[in-house]
Amino acid sequence: MKKTPMFLQLALILFCIMAIPTAILTWYSGSQIIQNSEAAIGESTLAGLNANRRLNENALANLAQDTSRLAATNIFDRIRSFETYDEINANYNNVSLALSVTKELLNLNRRVDGVYSSFFYLKDSDYVFSTDNSITTLARYESIGWITEALEGRRGISGVWVPRKLASGEHVVSYVYPLNRLSTTTSGTIVVNMKESQIGKYLHAAEAGNSNDLLLDADGKVISFNDRSLLLSDGRKLPFLQEILNQESSEGYTFRELDGNRMVYAWNRSSLSGWWNVSWSSMDELMSKSREMQGNIILLTGAIIVLGTLLAVFLATWLSRPLRQLVQMIRSKSDLGVVNKNELAFLKLAFKRMQEEEESLFQLLQEREQDTRSLAVHRLLRGELPPRIMEVFPHPCYRVVVIAIDQYRRYVGNTNVETRSYHRYLLGARYESLFPDGMVARSVYHNEGCMVIVLNYALEEGDEHGRLVHQALEEVRDQSLELLEHSVTVGVSELADGPERVTLRLFEAMEVIKRRMINGAGAIMYWHDEEENSRKYLDSESSERRILNFLDAGELAGIYKELQNIRSRISAEDNISYDNIMFIYYQLMGATLKHLRENHLGTGRMIMGRGNVYSMLAAMDTLDELEEYLYDFYCEIVQSLDHSTPETNYAQRITEYLKQHYREEIVFEDMAKQIGISYSYMRKIVYEQTGSSMIDFVNQLRIEKAKELLRDSELTIKQIAAEVGYYNVQSFNRFFRKYEGMPPSGYKSAKSKSS
Repeated sequence: MKKTPMFLQLALILFCIMAIPTAILTWYSGSQIIQNSEAAIGESTLAGLNANRRLNENALANLAQDTSRLAATNIFDRIRSFETYDEINANYNNVSLALSVTKELLNLNRRVDGVYSSFFYLKDSDYVFSTDNSITTLARYESIGWITEALEGRRGISGVWVPRKLASGEHVVSYVYPLNRLSTTTSGTIVVNMKESQIGKYLHAAEAGNSNDLLLDADGKVISFNDRSLLLSDGRKLPFLQEILNQESSEGYTFRELDGNRMVYAWNRSSLSGWWNVSWSSMDELMSKSREMQGNIILLTGAIIVLGTLLAVFLATWLSRPLRQLVQMIRSKSDLGVVNKNELAFLKLAFKRMQEEEESLFQLLQEREQDTRSLAVHRLLRGELPPRIMEVFPHPCYRVVVIAIDQYRRYVGNTNVETRSYHRYLLGARYESLFPDGMVARSVYHNEGCMVIVLNYALEEGDEHGRLVHQALEEVRDQSLELLEHSVTVGVSELADGPERVTLRLFEAMEVIKRRMINGAGAIMYWHDEEENSRKYLDSESSERRILNFLDAGELAGIYKELQNIRSRISAEDNISYDNIMFIYYQLMGATLKHLRENHLGTGRMIMGRGNVYSMLAAMDTLDELEEYLYDFYCEIVQSLDHSTPETNYAQRITEYLKQHYREEIVFEDMAKQIGISYSYMRKIVYEQTGSSMIDFVNQLRIEKAKELLRDSELTIKQIAAEVGYYNVQSFNRFFRKYEGMPPSGYKSAKSKSS
């Protein structure tokens, strides 16, 4: 595209602007026409079906009413006493009465179109009155045993409708109405047979086209259908009928594909009889006009797009003329070395170079400004008052905050110089943005593991101001932990009312940091003036003697217990000073080295690689670190003295513990406490016994178990990973490849082939 002339690009853009919306509009309008047409057809089909249902129900209701009115007359009371066919034929009067009943039945047939026949059966008699065979015996008439079964589920005094096939082959829907005691004392049953073909006419009265109309009873039996071969069969076996009959709605319509044709199905259920009216017809025939309209819209859209293309080319040529002239002028006055590029690419490169020059100039100015601010903060911390200090710190009140990285030696061991420099830069930028509005915060790197923030603000009183500052310091601590993956301790000085007192406040904040020796790492601590004579002094001479005795005996457990005793005594004192704490441990270290020399034991090999042990003690942040360091130191001394140490026993206990718990997430520090030794000593024992680190040893146990499961079980790779202690398959694959040189799947395949 960068080599395509600009006027062609503009033409393409204009074409897309016109063609794409037009095409989308055409597609949308066409789809809406189809959808609306389908919805209208569905509604129309359902409305016609409802009209047919009402017409059919009215016809059947009229027939039922006429039957009930006939039953209410006294016509049947006249022949109540005739129990046999012979009694009727006994005399002329009896025959006349019987013929009057037959006449009324004929009149009933004429009142409603489509009645095939009707008959009356007097209870316990041996004859029937019928319109097709007049008065005849039951033996000569078709069986009426079905009436009893039809009336079993009847409720109330109304009759029931029963679809059936007559002996003559005619399909009818029979209305069975038993006489009741409310209207007459005669016991008998009137049966009126409505032709199925007449019901079919009612169902198709409001339908147009080739539609299929179906009437089902409540159990799904076909009452009326175009295909007469399916009458009285199970209609639910027809396509989609079972799905429709299971609908919760009593009426509706839907669209389905049948034999490659799209069909519309409409259904409703009579609330009176529970019968289902269903009709379906082909949408392809009904939608022919709508699809023709859609085709015309597509042709019209194509014509519009062609005309729009010609217009787009003309407009693009006209609109791009000033820009092409501008490019020609720039090329003639400056050589950017751009060839085979169109006008837009040329201008983009020209403006990009201008932007790069502007950004480099702006960045240079920012760096100069930042360097100026940092230099001013450093000079202020040294006790100097830099010129124009009011531009950097415009407010009268100052407070110094020191952020010290806990366990700094471990942090340095886990990071390189570039990473630490990046951390300092990133933290400095973050710190300055965390404090409340109206407060100036400038941060600088002070010394090993310490950042200093100088806060400058107007004098404000009240708990709200202090709460906002404390919230900002909590955010400083939390973000430092997130970035460094090491906790930090925050020390806050007292308030200073002038820049000349900032140096003193820095000293206070640094002194506060020392309190983490007792308070622990990760705390936010504030400076409070204390009287030196209020501080208590502790002496650990008795603990020193016991430790030296345990050292001579090689009892590491006793040494560990005494170290814990020293820490407990220190922690129990509220006002003990940092200097007193360090003096206790310096004195213990000195007494130990003196004891070794007095017993003519060389100390060079014992402290080799540790550097200056007193400097190492001074670098410790907390009592836990001091205790761990000294215990490791005594462990090495006991080993070098070749006393009967329990190292072999420890190794066995460590190995057994790892073999039992390698599937779990092991915290090695907690494991060392359970065994009763320090973590570093435990790590050393494992390395000497196995030649591997503890992590490698645990992973080797897991991989060996995984190999066994891959060979001898049917578990999946994911299941095996979870079984041996890996919480995701990716970690399992990585460690398996590290120790075995192939993925688990490859190992399993290789073992399967070899077996």
